[in-house]
This record gives sequence, C-alpha cells and structure tokens, in this order.
Amino acid sequence: MTDMWQERKRPVRLERRYEFASYSELRDFLDEAAELSEARGYYPDMGFGTQYVNVTIHLDENSDEITPEQRQFAEELDKLIPLNNSS
Repeated sequence: MTDMWQERKRPVRLERRYEFASYSELRDFLDEAAELSEARGYYPDMGFGTQYVNVTIHLDENSDEITPEQRQFAEELDKLIPLNNSS
C-alpha cells in the first residue's frame, strides 16, 4: 500500500484519490477495480469525475480497526495504476 493512502480516524477508514490523464484511463481503472472487487468480494465506496476517482475503504462491521485484508485490497488497487501515473 502506497503512502498516498490516508488513514482517517473518525470514522476509521482509508482514503485515496487517483487522478488520470483521460476519461479512458479512468474507465480502464474502474473496470479493473470492479473485477478486483468481484474477485475479493469487497466493495469500497468510489466517487468519480471525468479524470479522478476517490476511494474510501470502510471498516468491516465486526472490526474497530483497518484489517490486513483491507490494506492488501488497497495495495492491489494501487497495482492497477500504470507506473507513469502515480497520482
């Protein structure tokens, strides 16, 4: 998980904003993120515009802290970004 993720305390959650050079790149990311979510059975909150997406990973219902699995999911999202686009 990159240091671009911010850990918030109230309520506890992970947040990150990804920015893209074009809507096409954004759409590719969203499609790949959807596939990842389906594979992992985990669905973060996502809000997006034409060249950005904000991702929020909330706590599981039975947890009071961010789990290793949630951190792993964030890391896997980061891997969907091309190396030349680290925003």
